[in-house]
Amino acid sequence: MLAYLFLLFAVAVHLRFLPLPFSFAPVTAALLYFGARRPRREMWIPVAALVASGVYLSRSVYGYALSADLLVTWVWYAAMVLLGGVLARKASALRIGATTLAASVSFFVISNFAVWAVWNMYPKNLGGLMACYVAALPFFRNAIVSDVFFAAVFFGIGYLVSHRQEEGVIVAR
Repeated sequence: MLAYLFLLFAVAVHLRFLPLPFSFAPVTAALLYFGARRPRREMWIPVAALVASGVYLSRSVYGYALSADLLVTWVWYAAMVLLGGVLARKASALRIGATTLAASVSFFVISNFAVWAVWNMYPKNLGGLMACYVAALPFFRNAIVSDVFFAAVFFGIGYLVSHRQEEGVIVAR
């Protein structure tokens, strides 16, 4: 149940219904948490929700055409849910932190490469690619902070709730 609440929160922020500072969003943490706590057969649900909200934003709010860089982002969403599944076996603070940082870095590298490759904002050479990455650095800082913050909150709440339920079961016996 918590995974769905965190996903709903992430989609609401993604759709700008709950405004947070730019690039400060719970999307990465929600995907990792969902992957860690829900069965594999449900993994399509957060991807579909975020794809639908992304299509809505791109077409209706920003007036952009659907482009290949969006497809790259959607594939990344699926990969993060699957990566979260790795945490299901043995979640620790260190593993959650390392996975979250890997997710942040991978999104920065992959999404900015896709922007450089698809859009005509930067020259199609190494200098243009580096300029694209440099221009994205201020967003990267907020992304890392928010990813770590929300992962700590989501996994921390999940831990506390599951621990509380276990104590209730022990007391009830």
